[in-house]
Amino acid sequence: MTLETPSLTPDSIVDTTAQGEQERTNARLAGASGILALGNICSRVLGLVREIVLTYLFGASGAVDALQVAIIVPKAIYDLLIGGHINGAFVPVLSDVITRGGKAELWRVLSALISLVSAIVALLVLLLELFAPQIVPAVAPGADIHTQRLAVDLLRLTAPALIFMSLFAVFSGALFALRSFTLPAFAGVVFNGCIVLVTLALAPSLALIPELEGRSIASPFLVARPSAGIIVVAVGWLVGASAQMLLQMPGLRLRRLRPSVNWRHPALTSIGLLYLPVMLSLIIDTLVIRPFSYNLASQTIEGGIAIMNWATTLVQFPQGLVATAISVAILPTLARQSAEMTEAAQKAFKDTLGLGLRLATTLILPAATGLFVLAVPIIALLFENGAFLAADTEITATALRLYLIGLPFAALDLLLVYAFYARKDTLRPALVGIVSLVCYLAAALLLFERFGLFSLMIADSVKHFVHASISAVLLWRRLGGFGPQRLARTGLKSAFASLIMAGFALVTLPSLSQWIGTTNILRELALVGLCALLYGGVFLLVARILKIHELAWLLKLLRERLSS
Repeated sequence: MTLETPSLTPDSIVDTTAQGEQERTNARLAGASGILALGNICSRVLGLVREIVLTYLFGASGAVDALQVAIIVPKAIYDLLIGGHINGAFVPVLSDVITRGGKAELWRVLSALISLVSAIVALLVLLLELFAPQIVPAVAPGADIHTQRLAVDLLRLTAPALIFMSLFAVFSGALFALRSFTLPAFAGVVFNGCIVLVTLALAPSLALIPELEGRSIASPFLVARPSAGIIVVAVGWLVGASAQMLLQMPGLRLRRLRPSVNWRHPALTSIGLLYLPVMLSLIIDTLVIRPFSYNLASQTIEGGIAIMNWATTLVQFPQGLVATAISVAILPTLARQSAEMTEAAQKAFKDTLGLGLRLATTLILPAATGLFVLAVPIIALLFENGAFLAADTEITATALRLYLIGLPFAALDLLLVYAFYARKDTLRPALVGIVSLVCYLAAALLLFERFGLFSLMIADSVKHFVHASISAVLLWRRLGGFGPQRLARTGLKSAFASLIMAGFALVTLPSLSQWIGTTNILRELALVGLCALLYGGVFLLVARILKIHELAWLLKLLRERLSS
């Protein structure tokens, strides 16, 4: 039985030239998505290695909570001022600059943008250094005094990374607008790799002890003293931020960039206008939601903040591999198609968006399901070493599973939001974001007394469901429908295949665990690897029977690229 190669333009009557162009566009998008997915998976793997090193050396301790606070402050500012606007403002505007004025005009705009960003961020870093003792208690008021003092010292180490992160955002936004995806795709690899290398290189030089805050460690290795050893992780974070910025430079002709104070350039004005609505929702997220979440997590159990972040790290693996890769790949194309006012271009916009939604649905459902059923063995393999105990595994697995309920909605929602951005509409996603954040706050507060830490994960899934549902309705109305994209049929087939895979996993996993065993890391690795291959094979078999066309198309492209 062979899989059909689908026609990815759903209409039955289509102009041959337009259909051929759409198919070539789809193939280019698949290639770009592949590059971004490869970069994401390598970055996520190194991110997991980073967390493995962190959990082995420090466990779910107050020192890790202090590090998380020191990281979240500059990262929150970065997301608020720069990072949250790469795809909402930078890419659409810079794409227009290239189309209308060419690369020469791009260099002029980038020169002014870099000068403006550098001036603002340098001032913010100075304020972080001066007011760190006041900022930390506001972010984590539930933490003990020792954790807060340590967080102040770490924040003063991580604050300068904000400069490097901001310049990286500008550079990568320009590369995306140029449809150059490789260097930005692998920035996370460099970032996480630097953290791991610096931590492993410097930690042995610090004082080591066989016990961690009174907890016996069943390991032949020694564990770094939290208050001293955690400093090297902060240093690694600073080094990683600078390295990922430097990685982008070969892709841009930096010799053509000059200091400029032409901050009234029309392109900067356009970025600012698109920036304001996004900033509104980001302000609420940064100044309200994140401190709220960290505060509640710090009031539950020791290491609650760390457990929340470890679960988030794992759920971001399939999110980055699927949703982020597809969304970033299609954004420049959607922006170009949206700029054209012809009926053919608007139809191409719907077809490109429909392709992204179908691909995301086909891939995210089995990924979320597989991670759900294998949560315990995966977390045990990655984290249950050194200071990270079996009880920590169970708590983190529960948190991860609750996050995974909202993952499919988050994946589809990202594509819908990027479709709004491509049409230079940042207001509607921002307003929807505010509504969903209110739902998050309400759900977390209502459930906190009963579910404690887990109320945050349940509330997060509620948030993604609300945001995706409202975004889909609004975009449907604005586009006059999505056209015959086969979205429901693809979703139902993928969901059914994922459920079959889950059922098979629930029946066989206990026997496989008993047969292979989990007494050491090699057995745990064998168990996870075998299950991933076996359950993935079940999904592919069911997908073949159900004729999920998008998966067949991806496999066909992969075979063609490998054979060429």
